[in-house]
Amino acid sequence: MIYLDHNATTPPAPSVIEAMLPIFSRLWANASSQHGPGQEAKRVLSAARSTVAQVLGCKPAEVIFTSGATESNHLAVRGLLAVAAPERRRVVFSCIEHAGHLRLARSLSEAGWAVDFIPVHSDGTLDLPAAQALIGPDVALVSLMAANNETGALMPVAEVAALTKAAGAPLHVDATQFIGKQLFHFATCGADAVSLSAHKLQGPKGVGALLLRQGLAFAPQTLGSQERARRGGTENLPGIVGLAAALALLGDIALESARVAQLRDLLESELTRALPGTHIWSQGVARLPGTSYLRFGQLSADVVLQRLERLGVAASSGAACSSGGSAPSHVLTAMGVPPTQALAAVRLSLGRTTTAQDIASLLKELPPLLAPLLRNEALTVE
Repeated sequence: MIYLDHNATTPPAPSVIEAMLPIFSRLWANASSQHGPGQEAKRVLSAARSTVAQVLGCKPAEVIFTSGATESNHLAVRGLLAVAAPERRRVVFSCIEHAGHLRLARSLSEAGWAVDFIPVHSDGTLDLPAAQALIGPDVALVSLMAANNETGALMPVAEVAALTKAAGAPLHVDATQFIGKQLFHFATCGADAVSLSAHKLQGPKGVGALLLRQGLAFAPQTLGSQERARRGGTENLPGIVGLAAALALLGDIALESARVAQLRDLLESELTRALPGTHIWSQGVARLPGTSYLRFGQLSADVVLQRLERLGVAASSGAACSSGGSAPSHVLTAMGVPPTQALAAVRLSLGRTTTAQDIASLLKELPPLLAPLLRNEALTVE
């Protein structure tokens, strides 16, 4: 199989699995217990927290372990809004946040918060003048993703952080797609709270973290003594150890990002050459190194994915599935892409396990499968 769906999830690294196994078999005690095994588990938890903090450029006390990015996002937004001043009743999101995060935005609106959305340009980049107009003294919180999960476009976190600081509002950043693919340092990123998930960087599913700047007012949403009383519940020690092991593997991110970007650029240039009518969204802007969001003419994404499946290639579409069928991606809709083109969107996302041979095989086998379909499409249009 050629796995090109790293933005959805990543295969756990062998060393991550190896690091987790002793926790299941030997170090399974509750880290809150006072007996010897519990204290040993507590030491393992503390060591993992220190590793996470060191890699991500924060203090160990700023790390809150969670079940993943979705919980981290909800915890950050609800926890920060719960302590907002009464004159601050407005929340600002970007319009291309993850679908789950947009559901949270809708629930806040239903609860009486004023919710605004920063628009994006046709290339998927954030409209900074619009952001500046929206972020004012009545804003309680701004929540923004660091990189879009569909297009890979990077968001101007530093610029938005300057706007929120001037307005006296905290900034939450969903860095789920960003961390592990780009250089990240919490102390200098400008955000007050940052979400991440282990399974996006070769760690296990079901664990993540919220980085919360020390001293920031915050109300816990799950009560308990764990995580400095900011997130109750017995810690998922195997998952936390897996997250730390995955982060410790990152090494020279710049070098690996360059390698993946080179493979992506080769993939895009050769597909564009071999299959006229291929369009790549956000190609000309700063984006994640392994993300290629494209359409082949107006061939349905379902048709393309079926052909990819025949070749043993795992990829994703840009459509949101529902009981009534598929709807165009809200990200592409926000970029002004017509529905017929949006329903043709296919995302090929490369990662650390992607090899040059994977890309060479795909380039050899996919164009002959799609070329006849594109010729038929052209004849139909004529």
